[in-house]
Amino acid sequence: MALVSVILVCRNPGQPVRDAVTSVLGQRSAAGDAALLELEIVDGASTDGTLAWLQALDDPRVRWTSAPDDGVYAAMNLGLQRARGTWCLFLGADDVLAHPDVLRTVAPRLRASTADLVAGRAAYTDGRAYRPRPDRAAWRNFAHHQACFYRTETLRRLGGYDATLRIQADYDLNLRLLRESGDVEVIPEQVARCAPGGLSDAGRWENYREEITVRHRHIPAWRALGWDGAAVLRWARKAWRRRA
Repeated sequence: MALVSVILVCRNPGQPVRDAVTSVLGQRSAAGDAALLELEIVDGASTDGTLAWLQALDDPRVRWTSAPDDGVYAAMNLGLQRARGTWCLFLGADDVLAHPDVLRTVAPRLRASTADLVAGRAAYTDGRAYRPRPDRAAWRNFAHHQACFYRTETLRRLGGYDATLRIQADYDLNLRLLRESGDVEVIPEQVARCAPGGLSDAGRWENYREEITVRHRHIPAWRALGWDGAAVLRWARKAWRRRA
């Protein structure tokens, strides 16, 4: 069994997925640590040449599947079902692990941890940084899933991601995990570099509306009022910046 299953989902990703895969397979391990990682690629029936590229991959650590799916979170759930690692890390096709020693650095922490989620830091390629803040879970998503090591058996017990959500299923999952176990360990390591402009980063109102919907699933509406107002202000600020 691998220590970490890196689950990478894509559909017509082009060149970026090759960079993402290279960042995973290029991870250095400690001497004799052959079971450090496996890479599960879930492709949504790409038509851009990705399938041929996957077929040519020759690495025993890689498993992949390609078929139509019902969206990114459904694909992530499929990766979760297929994962054989103790921990899962979900990576997007346009994300990369921060450096070649990420997994070697965090491996001792993962082996020693009793937590259900070990959350590190992520950085966007435009210079913004994202660090986990479980103490501010009511405000917004408190951890970046590209920098989160989830205990696989815990995610399966929770039922994985709610695929009826389009953008904020990771926030919903994190709140469910926090409510049911509360066992989150924060580490200082930067785990991933992410491209800006994804669904949750594009500043669209749909994202903030879904954030409010998810928050109300777990926090009474009257208690969430201030956090909802903050979400509206964040949306307005991004909208103003786009116009400017």
